[in-house]
Amino acid sequence: MTQLLVKLFVKNYQDTDRTEVRTAYGVLSGLVGICCNVLLFAAKVTVGWMINSISVMADGFNNLSDAASSVISFVGVKMAEKPADADHPFGHGRIEYISAFIVAFLVIQVGFSLFQTSIGKIRNPEEMTFQLFPVLVLLLSIAVKLWLGMFNRSLGKRIHSSVMMAAAADSLGDVAATSATILSLLVFGLFDRNIDGIVGLAVSVVVMIAGVNIARDTLAPLIGQPIDPKVYRQISDFVEKYDGIAGTHDLIVHNYGPSRSMASIHAEVPRDQDIEVSHEIVDKIERDCARQLGIFLVIHMDPVETRDKQVLDLKKEVEEVLKNLDARLDFHDFRVVTGKERINLIFDLVVPREYNAAMRETIKAKIAEELHKKDQRYCCVITVENSYVAEEAEST
Repeated sequence: MTQLLVKLFVKNYQDTDRTEVRTAYGVLSGLVGICCNVLLFAAKVTVGWMINSISVMADGFNNLSDAASSVISFVGVKMAEKPADADHPFGHGRIEYISAFIVAFLVIQVGFSLFQTSIGKIRNPEEMTFQLFPVLVLLLSIAVKLWLGMFNRSLGKRIHSSVMMAAAADSLGDVAATSATILSLLVFGLFDRNIDGIVGLAVSVVVMIAGVNIARDTLAPLIGQPIDPKVYRQISDFVEKYDGIAGTHDLIVHNYGPSRSMASIHAEVPRDQDIEVSHEIVDKIERDCARQLGIFLVIHMDPVETRDKQVLDLKKEVEEVLKNLDARLDFHDFRVVTGKERINLIFDLVVPREYNAAMRETIKAKIAEELHKKDQRYCCVITVENSYVAEEAEST
């Protein structure tokens, strides 16, 4: 079903790097979400009114908030499609994140309203009636929400959309909420125990948690988040594959919306290579990156020693010391200044984000001590900095 809808409504659906294709995916997701959630809202509110169940109606209003979310997402995706202009030179892609944050606020508000209503139902329970038809309607709702969750997850993976992945997670949360509502009806029908208010309370908490999770996922790219290790390797490997580039470091990626990124990186070039040759290589990499990866890349050139045996041997000694102290340590911009009585080893040290000021000073002292043991002439001039790359989750 998902593939059929995509083929029918998304032109050139396989070319997911194009802005217009991403927009078409977003429009499809929004329209499907609106249709499904409005129908579920109407069915659940009607059934809830028939049997006087706050938990069923709460579940229905949750679907209404989801429909409103889909409307806002739809509008946000269309607005994010607008090209760059004089006031917004990097485009309007971040509107998609802003619209998702508005959605999160609405979801939380609906959840809080349901929470208040459910508290009232617990304090003053009302009579309910049990019918089989509402249970069947809710079971159908679960099936629809399961499909909608898989639909949004599939589309989200195709275009790497955090908004669609959040919508998928929200749908799975709705499945749990509706299942709790069915439990409430079954308990009343089988044991004549009214737990409607308690279940409504649980549903409201699930709704609010879903809203908080959506807000968290959409605020991260707005505030600024670390680089995905896969993206880091993709860009670094892309730059380093060119002849005349000895290595890279200090990659920073700025996100201006899905598939709209600007990046800067330091590219190491041989110090004895003609500067015009290096500049020509860098220009070519920037153009190729924009065309092939869709990333506006700015490259800073760092001249490094690639031939002097003494410098290369000293660099290996530093690598060995860092590996023994903490395998996560890295360094770059390595330079050597040799005097009569001392040899200055100058480099930038990259430490994990968890290193505080005291830990930084400690690790600098340890590195200097270990290198001094190798040769008493070694004197370290170390500048400590953090990486902008997210730490990869450990595999289990």
